[in-house]
Amino acid sequence: MSKDLVVKKSSLPDAGKGLFTKRDIKKGERFIEYLGEVVTEAELDRRAEKDIFGYAFYISKKKCIDAFYTPNELARYANDARGLNKIKGVKNNACYVVYKNSGWIKAEKNIKAGEEIFVSYGAEYWKDIRYNIKLDKERAALKKKAKKSKK
Repeated sequence: MSKDLVVKKSSLPDAGKGLFTKRDIKKGERFIEYLGEVVTEAELDRRAEKDIFGYAFYISKKKCIDAFYTPNELARYANDARGLNKIKGVKNNACYVVYKNSGWIKAEKNIKAGEEIFVSYGAEYWKDIRYNIKLDKERAALKKKAKKSKK
């Protein structure tokens, strides 16, 4: 299946790479397994504290797939069309599903060859991202203020 998918520049602004299909995918088709290192939710939390996060698929508290260290696994490149940099009219066309205790991406509608694959990351993911962006801005402002006070 993955031979029918390709990673290239996403159509979403500032999203980096995206996942595209080279063939038509029918609605309801599970077309790529989400692969990576199998870890616990607790391990994912530890990694997140070290800013090692962003490619996790939760199956259960005891089984999560972390694709952070596996850039060759294509499913991690599917973007969320409803993320920070939306394009009017572009919507998610696939979803994450658990099938036989493994993670998959499944088409929610027919996807034509050449289209980018978009999946929802969920509201909690984007809430965390926005919070981290706010923290980064606050840290940068404090650094700038500290630098000025040293002069």
